[in-house]
Amino acid sequence: MKKRLQIFAGFLLAILLIFGLLWVIFPKAENRFADKKPSVLTEKTVKYAALGDSLTEGVGDATAQGGFVPLFAKELENTYNISVSSENFGKAGDTSTQIYNRMMKQQKIKDGLKSASIITITVGGNDVMKVIRDNVSHLSTMTAKDFSKPEVAYQKRIKKLLDTIRESNPKAEIYVLGIYNPFYINFPEITVMQDVINNWNDATDSVVSKEKNVYFVPINDLLYKGTSGQKAVESDSNSDSVQNNLLYTGDHFHPNNTGYQIMANAVFAAYKEVNH
Repeated sequence: MKKRLQIFAGFLLAILLIFGLLWVIFPKAENRFADKKPSVLTEKTVKYAALGDSLTEGVGDATAQGGFVPLFAKELENTYNISVSSENFGKAGDTSTQIYNRMMKQQKIKDGLKSASIITITVGGNDVMKVIRDNVSHLSTMTAKDFSKPEVAYQKRIKKLLDTIRESNPKAEIYVLGIYNPFYINFPEITVMQDVINNWNDATDSVVSKEKNVYFVPINDLLYKGTSGQKAVESDSNSDSVQNNLLYTGDHFHPNNTGYQIMANAVFAAYKEVNH
């Protein structure tokens, strides 16, 4: 009996030693999903802030929902299966100086830009129009050179705007949209305006290209000739004027719904290229 007990005790000790060894070699499996967060594509709400002039406000949008801003947000949601929370800080008529001053004065804009993952900016069109208004007495003799000095000053303001946003938000992707020539269809012979628009866009792109995580989105070639560059049709049988079918018929200046969709597509294409 004593011998049997010794054998049993030895066997039990061996079992305990084996289990102890296995415990050390293979520790208890943890619950891998206890602290695991769902994929950002299904959980994350992307914050999007739109800053700018009338193109951000959405003047010409028949739905009065904000032009390209909600269209771009919806495309993000549908493509990436995420929720996009957007804030529209657009104001018609604002120049780059006015956009900057409004941003500095309004805490809501500061907060929106600070917390955003994506920021779009429309700026520049009213700066060009200001140069024209300031020289209204000699419009017929203006050349592209008359815009050179204002263009350099504009570049400095754009850099200041971007640098200020970066101070509070170093990580957001910023997409700066170019400007377009709304007068081309009716006045194609006035080539100076197209030169000015091209030069102004180049000036914006030059600033943007030097900034980290900031991208220029050109739109002039998409809008200034109408859909697919097709010949515009006469807007009035008793008039020689013609109509760009991507512009709002109320002013023939701002985009219409189709124009805003094209802008949204351009921004989304840029976003996809950055986040492929």
